[in-house]
Amino acid sequence: MNVIITGASGFVGKNLLKYLEDNQCNSIGISLRANWKLSRNFDALIHLAGKAHDTANTSADEEYFKINTELTKKLFDEFIDSDIKDFFYFSSVKATADTVDGVLYENHSSDPKTPYGKSKLLAEEYLLSKEIPTGKRLFIIRPCMIHGPGNKGNLNLLYKVVEKGIPWPLASFENQRSFLSIDNLNFLILQILKNKNINSGIYNFADDDFISTNKLIQIISKTSGRKPKLLKISKGLVISIAKLGDKIKLPLNSERLKKLTESYAVSNAKIKEALQISKLPVSAEEGLTKTIKSFQTK
Repeated sequence: MNVIITGASGFVGKNLLKYLEDNQCNSIGISLRANWKLSRNFDALIHLAGKAHDTANTSADEEYFKINTELTKKLFDEFIDSDIKDFFYFSSVKATADTVDGVLYENHSSDPKTPYGKSKLLAEEYLLSKEIPTGKRLFIIRPCMIHGPGNKGNLNLLYKVVEKGIPWPLASFENQRSFLSIDNLNFLILQILKNKNINSGIYNFADDDFISTNKLIQIISKTSGRKPKLLKISKGLVISIAKLGDKIKLPLNSERLKKLTESYAVSNAKIKEALQISKLPVSAEEGLTKTIKSFQTK
Protein backbone atom coordinates (compact mmCIF):
# COMPACT_ATOMS: atom_id res chain seq x y z
CA MET A 1 0.00 0.00 0.00
CA ASN A 2 1.30 3.45 -0.95
CA VAL A 3 0.47 6.43 1.26
CA ILE A 4 1.17 10.18 1.04
CA ILE A 5 1.28 12.19 4.28
CA THR A 6 1.21 15.97 4.58
CA GLY A 7 2.62 17.37 7.82
CA ALA A 8 4.95 14.39 8.07
CA SER A 9 7.54 16.42 10.00
CA GLY A 10 5.16 17.00 12.92
CA PHE A 11 4.67 14.79 15.97
CA VAL A 12 1.77 12.78 14.55
CA GLY A 13 3.30 12.67 11.07
CA LYS A 14 6.64 11.28 12.20
CA ASN A 15 5.01 8.58 14.29
CA LEU A 16 2.45 7.61 11.66
CA LEU A 17 5.05 7.50 8.88
CA LYS A 18 7.23 5.09 10.86
CA TYR A 19 4.28 2.98 11.98
CA LEU A 20 3.00 2.54 8.43
CA GLU A 21 6.47 1.69 7.16
CA ASP A 22 6.83 -0.89 9.95
CA ASN A 23 3.56 -2.41 8.73
CA GLN A 24 4.59 -2.86 5.09
CA CYS A 25 3.21 0.43 3.76
CA ASN A 26 5.24 2.56 1.38
CA SER A 27 4.80 6.03 2.90
CA ILE A 28 6.19 9.39 1.84
CA GLY A 29 5.77 12.89 3.25
CA ILE A 30 5.17 15.97 1.11
CA SER A 31 5.59 19.60 2.12
CA LEU A 32 2.76 21.95 1.20
CA ARG A 33 5.07 24.94 1.70
CA ALA A 34 6.91 24.13 -1.55
CA ASN A 35 5.56 23.53 -5.04
CA TRP A 36 3.76 20.22 -4.85
CA LYS A 37 1.70 17.93 -7.01
CA LEU A 38 0.08 14.69 -6.00
CA SER A 39 1.99 11.66 -7.20
CA ARG A 40 0.32 8.93 -9.17
CA ASN A 41 0.11 5.30 -8.07
CA PHE A 42 -0.74 6.10 -4.47
CA ASP A 43 -3.61 4.54 -2.56
CA ALA A 44 -4.24 7.09 0.18
CA LEU A 45 -3.58 10.71 1.14
CA ILE A 46 -3.44 11.58 4.85
CA HIS A 47 -3.71 15.33 5.37
CA LEU A 48 -2.16 16.20 8.75
CA ALA A 49 -0.66 19.60 7.89
CA GLY A 50 -2.40 22.53 9.50
CA LYS A 51 -2.15 25.39 11.94
CA ALA A 52 -2.50 24.11 15.49
CA HIS A 53 -4.64 25.77 18.11
CA ASP A 54 -2.70 28.65 19.67
CA THR A 55 -3.87 28.69 23.28
CA ALA A 56 -1.94 31.91 23.91
CA ASN A 57 -4.16 33.63 21.30
CA THR A 58 -1.25 35.36 19.56
CA SER A 59 -2.03 34.14 16.03
CA ALA A 60 -3.98 36.24 13.54
CA ASP A 61 -7.38 34.75 12.70
CA GLU A 62 -6.74 34.76 8.95
CA GLU A 63 -3.77 32.39 9.40
CA TYR A 64 -6.11 29.62 10.52
CA PHE A 65 -8.41 30.01 7.53
CA LYS A 66 -5.56 30.33 5.03
CA ILE A 67 -3.89 27.11 6.21
CA ASN A 68 -6.63 24.95 7.72
CA THR A 69 -9.41 25.84 5.29
CA GLU A 70 -8.08 27.07 1.94
CA LEU A 71 -5.08 24.74 1.73
CA THR A 72 -7.29 21.76 2.57
CA LYS A 73 -9.77 22.75 -0.16
CA LYS A 74 -6.99 22.98 -2.73
CA LEU A 75 -5.52 19.62 -1.73
CA PHE A 76 -8.93 17.92 -1.77
CA ASP A 77 -9.69 19.25 -5.25
CA GLU A 78 -6.46 17.67 -6.48
CA PHE A 79 -7.38 14.42 -4.74
CA ILE A 80 -10.74 14.34 -6.54
CA ASP A 81 -8.96 14.61 -9.90
CA SER A 82 -6.25 12.07 -9.00
CA ASP A 83 -6.12 8.28 -8.96
CA ILE A 84 -5.81 8.22 -5.15
CA LYS A 85 -8.62 6.27 -3.50
CA ASP A 86 -8.70 7.46 0.13
CA PHE A 87 -8.52 10.97 1.63
CA PHE A 88 -8.02 11.38 5.38
CA TYR A 89 -8.56 14.89 6.74
CA PHE A 90 -7.36 15.39 10.29
CA SER A 91 -9.81 17.88 11.72
CA SER A 92 -10.42 18.17 15.48
CA VAL A 93 -13.14 17.68 18.08
CA LYS A 94 -12.82 21.46 18.49
CA ALA A 95 -14.36 21.81 15.02
CA THR A 96 -17.68 20.84 16.57
CA ALA A 97 -17.55 21.94 20.23
CA ASP A 98 -15.36 24.00 22.54
CA THR A 99 -17.14 22.65 25.60
CA VAL A 100 -19.07 19.42 26.07
CA ASP A 101 -22.05 18.52 28.24
CA GLY A 102 -22.14 14.76 28.60
CA VAL A 103 -20.34 12.80 25.86
CA LEU A 104 -19.41 14.13 22.41
CA TYR A 105 -20.63 12.09 19.44
CA GLU A 106 -20.12 12.68 15.72
CA ASN A 107 -23.70 13.90 15.23
CA HIS A 108 -23.22 16.83 17.62
CA SER A 109 -24.53 20.11 16.19
CA SER A 110 -21.32 21.99 15.41
CA ASP A 111 -20.84 25.45 16.90
CA PRO A 112 -17.10 26.20 17.38
CA LYS A 113 -16.23 29.53 18.96
CA THR A 114 -12.52 29.90 18.13
CA PRO A 115 -10.90 30.76 14.77
CA TYR A 116 -9.13 27.40 14.97
CA GLY A 117 -12.37 25.44 15.37
CA LYS A 118 -14.20 27.53 12.76
CA SER A 119 -11.41 27.06 10.19
CA LYS A 120 -11.48 23.29 10.71
CA LEU A 121 -15.28 23.16 10.42
CA LEU A 122 -15.27 25.21 7.21
CA ALA A 123 -12.82 22.73 5.70
CA GLU A 124 -15.06 19.83 6.80
CA GLU A 125 -18.11 21.48 5.24
CA TYR A 126 -16.32 22.01 1.94
CA LEU A 127 -15.19 18.38 1.78
CA LEU A 128 -18.67 17.11 2.59
CA SER A 129 -20.25 19.38 -0.03
CA LYS A 130 -18.36 17.67 -2.85
CA GLU A 131 -19.56 14.58 -4.67
CA ILE A 132 -17.11 11.76 -4.05
CA PRO A 133 -16.37 9.75 -7.21
CA THR A 134 -17.20 6.06 -7.17
CA GLY A 135 -14.34 4.03 -5.69
CA LYS A 136 -13.03 6.87 -3.52
CA ARG A 137 -13.48 7.39 0.23
CA LEU A 138 -13.38 10.48 2.45
CA PHE A 139 -12.58 10.21 6.15
CA ILE A 140 -12.88 13.25 8.39
CA ILE A 141 -10.98 12.39 11.57
CA ARG A 142 -11.75 14.33 14.74
CA PRO A 143 -9.09 13.46 17.32
CA CYS A 144 -9.16 14.71 20.89
CA MET A 145 -5.90 15.62 22.69
CA ILE A 146 -3.13 13.50 21.16
CA HIS A 147 -0.11 12.50 23.23
CA GLY A 148 2.86 10.17 23.15
CA PRO A 149 6.61 10.03 23.77
CA GLY A 150 8.27 13.11 22.30
CA ASN A 151 5.13 15.22 22.49
CA LYS A 152 5.34 18.46 24.47
CA GLY A 153 2.13 19.92 25.82
CA ASN A 154 -0.19 20.18 28.79
CA LEU A 155 0.72 16.73 30.09
CA ASN A 156 4.35 17.83 30.41
CA LEU A 157 3.28 20.94 32.34
CA LEU A 158 1.21 18.83 34.74
CA TYR A 159 4.11 16.41 35.10
CA LYS A 160 6.39 19.28 36.18
CA VAL A 161 3.85 20.32 38.83
CA VAL A 162 3.89 16.80 40.30
CA GLU A 163 7.69 16.54 40.05
CA LYS A 164 8.09 19.74 42.06
CA GLY A 165 5.94 18.27 44.82
CA ILE A 166 3.25 20.92 44.39
CA PRO A 167 -0.16 19.68 45.65
CA TRP A 168 -3.02 19.72 43.13
CA PRO A 169 -5.33 22.33 44.69
CA LEU A 170 -8.44 21.59 42.62
CA ALA A 171 -9.09 18.00 43.73
CA SER A 172 -12.62 18.88 44.92
CA PHE A 173 -13.61 19.29 41.25
CA GLU A 174 -14.45 16.04 39.44
CA ASN A 175 -14.34 15.89 35.65
CA GLN A 176 -14.03 13.40 32.79
CA ARG A 177 -11.69 14.00 29.86
CA SER A 178 -10.70 12.05 26.77
CA PHE A 179 -7.17 11.55 25.50
CA LEU A 180 -5.76 9.82 22.43
CA SER A 181 -2.47 7.94 22.54
CA ILE A 182 -0.39 8.03 19.38
CA ASP A 183 -0.37 4.21 19.42
CA ASN A 184 -4.16 4.04 19.15
CA LEU A 185 -4.21 6.73 16.47
CA ASN A 186 -1.71 4.79 14.35
CA PHE A 187 -3.66 1.56 14.85
CA LEU A 188 -6.96 3.11 13.75
CA ILE A 189 -5.52 4.66 10.59
CA LEU A 190 -3.93 1.37 9.50
CA GLN A 191 -7.13 -0.58 10.15
CA ILE A 192 -9.17 1.84 8.02
CA LEU A 193 -6.59 1.65 5.23
CA LYS A 194 -6.70 -2.14 5.26
CA ASN A 195 -10.48 -2.46 5.55
CA LYS A 196 -12.11 -1.36 2.32
CA ASN A 197 -15.58 -1.97 3.79
CA ILE A 198 -15.34 1.09 6.08
CA ASN A 199 -17.63 3.80 4.75
CA SER A 200 -16.71 7.44 4.24
CA GLY A 201 -17.71 9.75 7.09
CA ILE A 202 -16.79 11.65 10.23
CA TYR A 203 -15.09 9.63 12.96
CA ASN A 204 -14.02 10.66 16.46
CA PHE A 205 -10.65 9.31 17.58
CA ALA A 206 -10.23 8.88 21.33
CA ASP A 207 -9.01 6.29 23.84
CA ASP A 208 -11.63 3.98 25.33
CA ASP A 209 -11.71 5.38 28.86
CA PHE A 210 -12.39 8.84 30.26
CA ILE A 211 -9.79 10.12 32.74
CA SER A 212 -10.40 12.73 35.45
CA THR A 213 -7.70 15.28 36.23
CA ASN A 214 -7.46 13.78 39.71
CA LYS A 215 -6.87 10.34 38.18
CA LEU A 216 -4.28 11.87 35.84
CA ILE A 217 -2.41 13.33 38.83
CA GLN A 218 -2.45 9.85 40.40
CA ILE A 219 -1.11 8.25 37.21
CA ILE A 220 1.69 10.82 36.94
CA SER A 221 2.57 10.38 40.62
CA LYS A 222 2.60 6.59 40.38
CA THR A 223 4.78 6.68 37.25
CA SER A 224 7.15 9.13 38.95
CA GLY A 225 7.35 7.05 42.13
CA ARG A 226 5.68 9.77 44.19
CA LYS A 227 2.69 9.89 46.48
CA PRO A 228 -0.16 11.83 44.86
CA LYS A 229 -0.89 15.15 46.55
CA LEU A 230 -4.54 15.99 46.01
CA LEU A 231 -5.70 19.04 47.95
CA LYS A 232 -9.49 19.21 48.36
CA ILE A 233 -10.16 22.86 48.98
CA SER A 234 -13.81 23.91 49.24
CA LYS A 235 -15.28 24.49 45.77
CA GLY A 236 -16.98 27.66 47.00
CA LEU A 237 -13.68 29.07 48.25
CA VAL A 238 -11.87 28.23 44.98
CA ILE A 239 -14.64 29.84 42.92
CA SER A 240 -14.49 32.96 45.12
CA ILE A 241 -10.71 33.19 44.63
CA ALA A 242 -11.15 32.78 40.87
CA LYS A 243 -13.72 35.59 40.79
CA LEU A 244 -11.29 37.78 42.70
CA GLY A 245 -8.69 36.84 40.10
CA ASP A 246 -11.02 38.27 37.44
CA LYS A 247 -10.70 41.68 39.10
CA ILE A 248 -7.07 41.66 40.17
CA LYS A 249 -4.12 39.80 38.66
CA LEU A 250 -3.99 36.35 40.30
CA PRO A 251 -2.67 33.00 38.95
CA LEU A 252 -6.27 31.72 39.07
CA ASN A 253 -9.27 33.37 37.44
CA SER A 254 -12.66 32.09 36.30
CA GLU A 255 -11.50 31.26 32.76
CA ARG A 256 -8.44 29.34 33.94
CA LEU A 257 -10.48 27.48 36.56
CA LYS A 258 -12.93 26.41 33.87
CA LYS A 259 -10.16 25.11 31.60
CA LEU A 260 -8.53 23.17 34.45
CA THR A 261 -11.70 21.53 35.75
CA GLU A 262 -14.11 21.18 32.81
CA SER A 263 -15.06 17.85 31.30
CA TYR A 264 -14.49 16.91 27.65
CA ALA A 265 -15.54 13.31 27.07
CA VAL A 266 -15.43 11.97 23.51
CA SER A 267 -17.07 8.78 22.24
CA ASN A 268 -15.10 6.46 19.95
CA ALA A 269 -18.01 4.02 19.56
CA LYS A 270 -18.61 4.79 15.86
CA ILE A 271 -15.12 3.88 14.63
CA LYS A 272 -14.98 0.77 16.82
CA GLU A 273 -18.34 -0.38 15.48
CA ALA A 274 -17.17 0.23 11.91
CA LEU A 275 -14.03 -1.82 12.53
CA GLN A 276 -15.99 -4.42 14.54
CA ILE A 277 -13.68 -4.22 17.54
CA SER A 278 -14.63 -3.97 21.21
CA LYS A 279 -11.60 -2.01 22.44
CA LEU A 280 -8.43 -0.33 21.28
CA PRO A 281 -5.03 -2.00 21.80
CA VAL A 282 -3.77 0.53 24.39
CA SER A 283 -5.83 1.59 27.40
CA ALA A 284 -6.00 5.28 28.32
CA GLU A 285 -3.94 4.68 31.46
CA GLU A 286 -1.32 2.61 29.62
CA GLY A 287 -0.92 5.28 26.97
CA LEU A 288 -0.63 8.09 29.51
CA THR A 289 1.90 6.12 31.54
CA LYS A 290 4.05 5.57 28.44
CA THR A 291 3.99 9.29 27.63
CA ILE A 292 4.79 10.32 31.20
CA LYS A 293 7.72 7.90 31.36
CA SER A 294 9.19 9.65 28.32
CA PHE A 295 9.30 12.92 30.29
CA GLN A 296 11.63 11.29 32.83
CA THR A 297 14.39 10.90 30.27
CA LYS A 298 14.55 14.64 29.53
